[in-house]
Amino acid sequence: MAVSILGGRLSGDAGFGIENLPYGAFRHGGRTAIGVRFRDDVLDLHAAVRGGLLEGLPPETREACSAPRLNELMSLGRPHWRDLRARITELVRAGRGELLALNHVELRLPADIGDYTDFYASVHHATNVGRLFRPDQPLLPNYKWVPIGYHGRASSIVIGGTPVARPFGQTLAPGDDIPRFGPSRSLDYELEAGFFVGPGNELGQPIPLREAAGHLFGLCLLNDWSARDIQAWEYQPLGPFLGKSFATSISPWVVTMEALEPYLVDPSPRLPGDPLPLPYLSDSANRALDVILEVQLSSARMRAAGIAPLRLSRNNLSDLYWTPAQMLAHHTSNGCNLRPGDLFASGTVSGPSPEARGCLLEITRRGSEPLTLPTGETRRFLEDGDEVTLRGWCEREGLPRISLGECSGRVVG
Repeated sequence: MAVSILGGRLSGDAGFGIENLPYGAFRHGGRTAIGVRFRDDVLDLHAAVRGGLLEGLPPETREACSAPRLNELMSLGRPHWRDLRARITELVRAGRGELLALNHVELRLPADIGDYTDFYASVHHATNVGRLFRPDQPLLPNYKWVPIGYHGRASSIVIGGTPVARPFGQTLAPGDDIPRFGPSRSLDYELEAGFFVGPGNELGQPIPLREAAGHLFGLCLLNDWSARDIQAWEYQPLGPFLGKSFATSISPWVVTMEALEPYLVDPSPRLPGDPLPLPYLSDSANRALDVILEVQLSSARMRAAGIAPLRLSRNNLSDLYWTPAQMLAHHTSNGCNLRPGDLFASGTVSGPSPEARGCLLEITRRGSEPLTLPTGETRRFLEDGDEVTLRGWCEREGLPRISLGECSGRVVG
């Protein structure tokens, strides 16, 4: 169903107004296209090209807008992104073009994700987890020198709302000498932000930190589901594998860095005694993002009883020890090539307070302090039927609210 833009609908938005205009991919009428969300509708960019609404923009921009995924647009770089955004803003303001109702389209992954890397950029998360396993040395010696990350599995990245099957794997129970193979009993979520790469770099050509921001296309929500018992047995000596690769959920809308510019802030100050970043990770233009992140949980019994989801934590992306630009610059510092549509994530975002712990591993202290739900149920880790929902937004007095939407997933046995 197509509906025309009405002038009166420009006001009263809830984070998806004209100041946001995030990109995504959708399927409608038997075809997949890219579009821009405005309130509760989607502007079909392929239809805008066919209707001549993007005339005057470079041919490569119009061609990218006719693609079924955002990779071509991501490859073009900031001047093209800026000019296209300005044209889209003009169209919306003038009431030109047509919109598709959001509830009449099927949202898809916004890009063909060739590679996925997950970082470990929250010092609060790293410290909380470290205390559970290494009380005498929560942080390993390299943490404050180098952005830690691992290469994840791109093929199992799914759009939010996709059910998450409980993974099977090897686990070693306390006191046992022989591992068992079976379903994970310590399934967890991780509250994260994901960053889509723009133009990227050639193999062997690092991206300097001062140029890294120009290679960040936009931001989404990301849940890096984790089977903690599988992970604990397999991670030595090479790190995460089957405990992570079964599912990673992302939100459908990519909020552009241009929309987020009013919320760029100085990075969190280093603590006394912390080392200064090495020169390749230090630049006066390095900025953090003031983005609020929240996670909620509902059980099957809660939903059946009509009980609202329970908020588990609220955090801020600006608390990260390493900024998105530092992560990207470090990723390419050895000559690794990043390509348009590649995705990297922050790792679990946790803050300094108990109310800002970004996963159940931290909240329940590895299951030793169970969480009580409004129904009286307890949770050490996730049970079948549990639904986790991530939300994110930017909000400050005098500035427009910018929403990242939500990213949900329900655990199935």
